[in-house]
Amino acid sequence: MHDDESGESVAERAAVAEDAARAGGAVAGEHFRRDIDVERKSGKTDVVTEADRASQRRVIERVRETYPADAVVGEEEDELKAVPDSGAAWVIDPIDGTNNYVRDIRAFATAVAAVVDGEPVAAATVAPALDDVYVADGDAVRRNGEPVSVSDRTDPETAAVAPTVWWDFDHRDEYAAACTEIVERFGDMRRFGSAQVTLALVAAGALDATITNVECNPWDSVGGVHMVRVAGGTVTDLNGEPWRHDSTGLVASNGGVHEEALSAARAADAVGDR
Repeated sequence: MHDDESGESVAERAAVAEDAARAGGAVAGEHFRRDIDVERKSGKTDVVTEADRASQRRVIERVRETYPADAVVGEEEDELKAVPDSGAAWVIDPIDGTNNYVRDIRAFATAVAAVVDGEPVAAATVAPALDDVYVADGDAVRRNGEPVSVSDRTDPETAAVAPTVWWDFDHRDEYAAACTEIVERFGDMRRFGSAQVTLALVAAGALDATITNVECNPWDSVGGVHMVRVAGGTVTDLNGEPWRHDSTGLVASNGGVHEEALSAARAADAVGDR
């Protein structure tokens, strides 16, 4: 076992992830529903605010108090944009769900994951406007201090499933196909506009699965994937192989409806190959 994967070290990393995510979430919460400038990055729906940057800076400050030498992967500014395959790193999304945030919708979160040799070992997702804090170490996931786990549903017609991440305008046929597949295969569909909130909901059993066929940014996915797995769920790529930070597609489920969710994601992906 890698030294950084010992139970004591994982517990410490989980505590730091929670502390940092709470601090970053507090910054985001202070600015929520206030008059704040919105900038666009690469497209009409790719927005950023000064709250994103300030929250990320606060998270990094907290992490570096305990782990000053660890690598940092962050959505904003000049931090790394890919997860290193060796060593310890922290993956940060200061406000996951910025489009919700700027529309005064409460479904956004600060997400912090601790990674060792490319694999997540601990994670925290703090949704300040929802007053929810999810924390995963190596053994359990807790929401507001209480243990949670994935649902036990196995009948797809009773399941609630969400499409997640984002399909750009030149991939809207795949987005539409993902929605159609979910509606036709499962009991109902949800969409929350924050991948980390969505993954936390799968880990807590509120959702039964979430799917996408695109390659996810690590800050949108790594922490939540860890939560789903620790909570007893299954997370794969489109090939049904265990998901990694560089995988294409992400299918996260309670395990009981995973094959159906995987089929839905593959069908959506097939539309893009036509």
